[in-house]
Amino acid sequence: MVLEELRYAHEELERLEQAIADRVLEEPKHIRNRQFRDLEISNFLARIETQSKQALHLYNHEQAARTAEIQTLSTGDTFDAFYTQLDQIKDFHKRYPNEPVENLERAYKKVEDGGPDFVGNIDSMFTGEEAYGRFFDLTMPHEEYLNLPGVKGGKKLTYLQFLVVFDKFTPPQCNISRQEKMTEQYFSYVGSLAQYLESFIRRTKPLEDLEKLFRAFDEEFEQSWDMGMVPGWEVKQAAQSNGGAAKTEDTGGVWCAECEKEFKNDNVYKAHLTGKKHIKNAQVSLNDTPNGDTTMSNGITTAAGGPSLARLKERAVAEREHRIQKLASAMSTEREDTRVNVERKAGMTDRERQQELAALFAEDSMFSNATAAGDADAADADDDDKVYNPLKLPLAWDGKPIPFWLYKLHGLGVEFPCEICGNYVYMGRRAFDKHFSEQRHIYGLKCLGITQTGLFSQITGIEEAQRLWDKIQRDKKLIEERKGGAGVEEMEDTQGHVMPRKVYEDLRKAGLL
Repeated sequence: MVLEELRYAHEELERLEQAIADRVLEEPKHIRNRQFRDLEISNFLARIETQSKQALHLYNHEQAARTAEIQTLSTGDTFDAFYTQLDQIKDFHKRYPNEPVENLERAYKKVEDGGPDFVGNIDSMFTGEEAYGRFFDLTMPHEEYLNLPGVKGGKKLTYLQFLVVFDKFTPPQCNISRQEKMTEQYFSYVGSLAQYLESFIRRTKPLEDLEKLFRAFDEEFEQSWDMGMVPGWEVKQAAQSNGGAAKTEDTGGVWCAECEKEFKNDNVYKAHLTGKKHIKNAQVSLNDTPNGDTTMSNGITTAAGGPSLARLKERAVAEREHRIQKLASAMSTEREDTRVNVERKAGMTDRERQQELAALFAEDSMFSNATAAGDADAADADDDDKVYNPLKLPLAWDGKPIPFWLYKLHGLGVEFPCEICGNYVYMGRRAFDKHFSEQRHIYGLKCLGITQTGLFSQITGIEEAQRLWDKIQRDKKLIEERKGGAGVEEMEDTQGHVMPRKVYEDLRKAGLL
């Protein structure tokens, strides 16, 4: 039966490869379909890895049984071996009459073709705010951030502002002190934020080698931490070796590690040492340094003579901050899309939000109907998915018409024709004012023989532009005649005064220039 297991493994590998090729050939338009396809391919790749390991095990560890089975088939009675295996199969099905027979031909077909569902309910994998992986949903981390000890009494950040600074852990974007970062609330906050970002990238990018990416993050952090170059955690490391006080090279002051504060000179620092706040912080720091083995809540153990417990806590917090920064950088596109989406929704009315939500439900309904009905119904659903835009409104970044109130606000329904541009019609005052400095309008003026194009702003008629140009030329000739004709040589002094050459020479000789 070893040969049969090998044959089955190779057949399944070939069918898995064919299933992946069939799905890669298609590029679904809807993001839900794309996520469904990528998750299916990810499951197929995991199944290929499992079957390949099984086949290698049979080749390497069942070699004796495989050789004996080949020898039996080649030298013994072929029909005897065949009927022996047939009796074994019949006996198995007598003992397990309800055991289903796996049909590999149908096992890896698409869902719309009657195949099994390898992904499950994709709707439960994403929240409504995430829109199947297009946007972040950081509402819960934002609430945690607002309740942190260092933020609770300060300026409250809106959700839009939080999306910009959630991966900034150093001043001026972050005003949380290092002492406040050592609290359980902050440790829980950075841990949940890092966990969400890691979960998001795993759900949205199942085909990427994420384990390799995470190892690169960890190696980079280890190297930076050993060198003392992790942003926001350098000074404390330098201060600990000097008993809590360290000279800062850039300002020449004295740094107090216990109070997280810098003093201008030694005298001010010595006076600070007798204060109640410093004595209290020093006592807390002393209690954090154990004499024996101590186990933290997250399982980290420190022994006497090793790193202090406070330093290990700092390392745990810094590691999570570093993971958040790297994950946010790896998903910069989704982050910017989230910011734009939140900004766009902030300018919408409640009725427009309800209409957008209804449109999303309609898209989901069309996807479900297409999956259940097959290719023909899927094609009809694609036809129904066309944008309904009877008012001919301009399209926004998401391919949908902009709100009608925004259309009216910017006056995009007002037409501004320009005869100089070949009777081209500009929609809205903003586009009309902007076109006077564009190449189309400048080229039209040059075709009329007009060279000083900056004087012809807000002029759109050809006849009006020609009259103005003729008047400018006449005024120019009249000025030249008043100055003594075009043949009079003019000079200009350092202050920009224009005068005939004779007057210029006389003033220069008199030393008045």
